[in-house]
Amino acid sequence: MFDSHAIGEIGFRDHGGPVIVDDARGPLDGGTTTRPIVLLHGLMGRGRTWRRQVPWLRRYGRVFTYDAAFHTGADVEEPDSATELATERFVADLAEILTWIDRGPAVLIGHSMGALHAWCTAAAYPELVAALVVEDMAPDFRGRTTTNWTPWFESWPERFDSVDDAVAMFGPVAGRYFYEAFDDGRLHGRIPSWGAIADEWGVRDFWSEWEEVAVPSLVIEAEYTVTPPGQMRRMCEVNERAQYLRVEGAGHLVHDDAPHVYRGAVEAFLSGLDTCPE
Repeated sequence: MFDSHAIGEIGFRDHGGPVIVDDARGPLDGGTTTRPIVLLHGLMGRGRTWRRQVPWLRRYGRVFTYDAAFHTGADVEEPDSATELATERFVADLAEILTWIDRGPAVLIGHSMGALHAWCTAAAYPELVAALVVEDMAPDFRGRTTTNWTPWFESWPERFDSVDDAVAMFGPVAGRYFYEAFDDGRLHGRIPSWGAIADEWGVRDFWSEWEEVAVPSLVIEAEYTVTPPGQMRRMCEVNERAQYLRVEGAGHLVHDDAPHVYRGAVEAFLSGLDTCPE
């Protein structure tokens, strides 16, 4: 079980909620929603990269973020074994966090790696999960490796002096995202560990876990997706409780690249959860 010290080490944050917001969309009726909403970042991301989504999500439940293992800071340790980098380890971590939060089944909103961990948790621990938002992640990347990433990573400076430097290398959306995850411009983890996490996806698939998901799910695919063609649409064809959205013009970071479309889709989904048949 996590204690307060361990929670602090993974950047765990309770952002509070729900909050009644009197904006153009109107206030949240009654302000009584108390479901936990846990935001799960992607590979090379971090909990704090969700900062632009937290304010409006707090209208729909109590929002939590945290850093996945091996994404917790510049001094993060190397894994002792490949088992520490397996998807099952991240799922077990998430299940422990949900148990520690102890507020009933949670809505898991995941991007990329975080989306995979979200649906695998829903399959393995159905009592802990109420609904899913799956952003730009598919079940089967077999045959792909991270080998071609190496020259790109080697071109990175040891430290990015400013967000402008990161934007110059990665572009405006990804540059801001990465710089927010970095520690004073330095990586918040180790590239070999991140590569090993992704390499697991190249040798196994997660279709069986997806097919076990029994909760309402919103599946959001970018037009310029990193996923194999057709898989995310297929996810909704094999799961009758899943709905599909393709976001035109958006890249992998849909929530930051097309924030208004993403927000509208997620708000509609969350608003409909209370009326979904069991």
